[in-house]
Amino acid sequence: MMPTGSQIDSHRERLFNELAEEVAQFDRLGNLVRRVSQLVKPSVIHIEAHKVTGKGAAAESYDEAGSGVVLEIAGDRWVLTNRHVIKGASADQIVMRTSDGRRWAPDKILMDASTDVAVMKLTTAPYRSRGTGRRPMPTAERMPPAARIADSDFVQIGDFVIAIGSPFGLSHSVTFGIMSAKGRRDLSLGEERIDLQDFFQTDAAINPGNSGGPLLNLRGEVIGLNTAIASSSGGSEGIGFAIPINMAARVAEELILHGELRRGYLGVTLDPEFAAAEFPTGSGQYASMKLSPDSVSSLYQEDELKFGGARVKNVRAGSPAEAARLQNNDIILQFDGCLIEDDDHLVARVGMAPTNEPLEMVILRDGKRYRTEVTLRQMP
Repeated sequence: MMPTGSQIDSHRERLFNELAEEVAQFDRLGNLVRRVSQLVKPSVIHIEAHKVTGKGAAAESYDEAGSGVVLEIAGDRWVLTNRHVIKGASADQIVMRTSDGRRWAPDKILMDASTDVAVMKLTTAPYRSRGTGRRPMPTAERMPPAARIADSDFVQIGDFVIAIGSPFGLSHSVTFGIMSAKGRRDLSLGEERIDLQDFFQTDAAINPGNSGGPLLNLRGEVIGLNTAIASSSGGSEGIGFAIPINMAARVAEELILHGELRRGYLGVTLDPEFAAAEFPTGSGQYASMKLSPDSVSSLYQEDELKFGGARVKNVRAGSPAEAARLQNNDIILQFDGCLIEDDDHLVARVGMAPTNEPLEMVILRDGKRYRTEVTLRQMP
C-alpha cells in the first residue's frame, strides 16, 4: 500500500529531528570557535606599515597590512609579528590598531632575519598620525590584554586550529581548519631565505595580510605565528605555514633581553644528500633510516633506527663538535632529547638550543649507538 500523506509527513518530521540532533554537535563546535575568537580578538593587532622603495624620482611609497598578537614578555606588553610585515618602515610609519579601533605606536622595534620574527613594544606616548596631528593614546591600564600561549611541542596533526588576522586589509578576520603537517623545512618563502625553519602547515585560510597573526587551538591559546602561504594565485589554496609559538616566543625573548637571537653553534658540515632508504633490521622488521649512496646498509641493523638523522661530513677544528669528539660520517640521531629527522631539522634545533650548557646527543658510529654531551657556543 502507498503511504498516506500523514505517514510521509511523520517520516519527514522524524528525519528532520534526527538531523537536528546530529547538527547540534556541529553547532557546539561552531559556538566554541565563536567564543575563542571573541576571547582572543582583543589581543590581536592589525598592523599598517608605510614603506618607501627606491630613491629620488624613482621612489615609490605604499602601505602594507599585516597582523600581530600581544604577548607578555619580560614584564612588558609586546606585539609579536613577522619581520617581513614591518621591514622597511620606521616606528613613526607603523600604526597598530586593536579590534575596538584604538591606535597604538611602537616604542621599540626588534627583528631577526634568520627566523622572520619581530617584536614591537607598546607605548603610551601620543601617536602621531601622518597629516592629522596628534591623537591621545590610551592609558597603560587600558593596554590590550596579552594572549595565552600553549606548548607547541604538543600540537598534533589533525588538531582543530583557528587563524586570526587581516587578510587583504580586512582586520580581525577569523578562519578555521586543522593542523595538516608539522616540521616543514627548506621552504622558499619570498625573496629572503629564512635560515631556521620548522613550520606548522594548516588548511585554515591564510591570505596576504594574515602574516604575523596568531594560530590558535580550541582553548584559545596561541600555538603558532601565521607566516606564509604556498599559492599559485596569490590567495589561500589550503596550504599555510606558521612558526611554532615555542620557537617564535624564544626568539622574541632573546631579542628583548639580548638585542639579538643568540644562535647555537655546533661546528659541523652536514650531508644534504643523506637520503631515506628502507632496509631490514636484525629482527627481520623494516625500519626507515637515512643512508647516503656510499653507505653500507649492513652497518645499520638496530631496531631503534626508526627516524632519520643527520650525517656529519666534516667537523670544524676548535668547535663544540670537536670537543664532543664527533667524527666524520657520524649520524646524529638525537639532539637535546629530540629525534632528528634530517639535516635541516638538526640545523633548526641547534640554532634554537641554549648555549653554554651541556646538551645530550645520541650518535650512530659504525653501526653502534653512543651517547655524548656537547656544549654549544654562540654562532660567531
